[in-house]
Amino acid sequence: MSLKLYLLRHGETPYSQEGAYCGTLDAELTAEGHAMAQAFADSYGLLNWTDVYVSPMKRTIATAKPLCDLTGKPMQIRDGLKEINYGEWESQDTETIKQLYEQDYIRWMTEPAWNAPTGGETSVQIANRAMAVIAEIEGKYKDGNILIVSHKATIRIIICSLLGMDIGRYRDRVNALAGSVSIIKFATYGPMLEALGDRHYMPPELRERTGT
Repeated sequence: MSLKLYLLRHGETPYSQEGAYCGTLDAELTAEGHAMAQAFADSYGLLNWTDVYVSPMKRTIATAKPLCDLTGKPMQIRDGLKEINYGEWESQDTETIKQLYEQDYIRWMTEPAWNAPTGGETSVQIANRAMAVIAEIEGKYKDGNILIVSHKATIRIIICSLLGMDIGRYRDRVNALAGSVSIIKFATYGPMLEALGDRHYMPPELRERTGT
C-alpha cells in the first residue's frame, strides 16, 4: 500500500457561486455546498481513511463534517491549509478589482508567485505554509488514505508543488471547481496524479453548478 492524498475543495459558497474573491472571509456553505459535502461522504465514506486534515475555515470544516461524522475520524486543523489571503480584494469581483487595483491586478495575473493581491499573499507564501502540512503528513505516514479539505488556490498550488510545476502558473495549469477532489499517490518515483478536479461522485444537478 502507498500513501494517497485526497485533496478536496470545499463545497459551494455564495462567493464561489458569484465569482467574488473569498480568501480570509469565513464564508458559510450554500445549501448546494452542504449537499456536495454529503455526496462526498456518501461516495467515499467506506474508504479506509487514515486521517483527515482540514483548513480552519467554516466552509472547509462543514465540508469535512459529513465524512468525519460517518467515519469517526477527528479533524486535524491546520492553518497552513487556509486559502490565499486576497487582502483588499476580499469580497470584490474581478471587474471591480481591475478598476480599483489595475496595476496590482496586472502584476498578479502575470506572475502570482512573487506578486500578491493588494495586501495579500503570493503563491510562494502559500506554498511555504501548505507544503509544510504535506511534509508533516509524509513524515507521519508512509501509506494510507489522507483527506485534505482545503481551498481552490491552495489545492492548485499544492498540486503544482508536488508535481514539479511552476507555482506561478497554477491558474493556467490546474482547475479545482467547488467540491472537486484530486488524488495524488506517492509512488516509486514520487507523487503521481491519479485524478484531477473530479466531481463524478456528485449527482448531475450539483455537477452543473460550476462555481469558481
